[in-house]
Amino acid sequence: MLSKIDRVQIAVPDAEAAAKGWIDLLDAEPDGHDRVAGLGASRLRLRVGTGIVEFLEPHGTGVIADAVSARGAHLFAAGASTHDLAGLAARLQSKGVSPHAESGQLFMNEKDTGIDGLRLVLSQAETRPRVGLIDFLYEATILSANRDGLMDHLNDMLGLDPKNYSEITSDQFGYTGTLTLFERDKLDRLEVITPTREGTTMERYFSKFGQSLYMAFAETPDMRAIEDRAMALGAGFTVDRPADRDPRKNADQIWLHPRALGGMMLGLSRPSMAWFWSGHPERVEVVA
Repeated sequence: MLSKIDRVQIAVPDAEAAAKGWIDLLDAEPDGHDRVAGLGASRLRLRVGTGIVEFLEPHGTGVIADAVSARGAHLFAAGASTHDLAGLAARLQSKGVSPHAESGQLFMNEKDTGIDGLRLVLSQAETRPRVGLIDFLYEATILSANRDGLMDHLNDMLGLDPKNYSEITSDQFGYTGTLTLFERDKLDRLEVITPTREGTTMERYFSKFGQSLYMAFAETPDMRAIEDRAMALGAGFTVDRPADRDPRKNADQIWLHPRALGGMMLGLSRPSMAWFWSGHPERVEVVA
């Protein structure tokens, strides 16, 4: 019943400071402030691409104060939209799940999802114009050693269809996993992956935090511009560009490090590149 990865939520000690990197690197634009009483949080929203980034800062005691105290700034929840939020709420109710409802959204904690390390915020689907240097968010990643069990639970709870899924293995980065594509021929999904090689950034993160949300991914045609900005600002980033490609041209992928974006790592892929590992490598466009 999910249609898009439409936002991410980041728990932070200082929302204004955390938002700065998104504005400086990606031309994100302010989208207002409010409070989420159920999380004990002040919320600062930014528009970027067709999606939203929500920075959750502690407002008194509560869930966000506890999360920041335990881990500092980090990716707190993945955000997905649906064309039928009321229908999804009814489906969850039928399974004995009653997420906190506030401001037209459903906030699912780990008890609600039934999955350690996975929080979701569910919103009604809406069409938004593109803002800034990315086109759209399309992925949130959860690290898990129990992929099959986790996915079976997601399928049952959220009505996902395994026929849309794509298996993924990376020898380069040392992991294996599954992309739970929400709809056929669209990239939006949760990525459920297991690190397979010791010593990688992912494996170290998994060893420290266990099953948990790890990062998000977005698509952009402006890879070179973002790379140049990150370099000029001294922001941490990693580039994946074929050795034989002109360095003035777009990389295939860039990862902006958590410190550059207020506590969350964001991967960026050039247009069509994500289909290489999403079941349709024939759709990947050649860089001229």
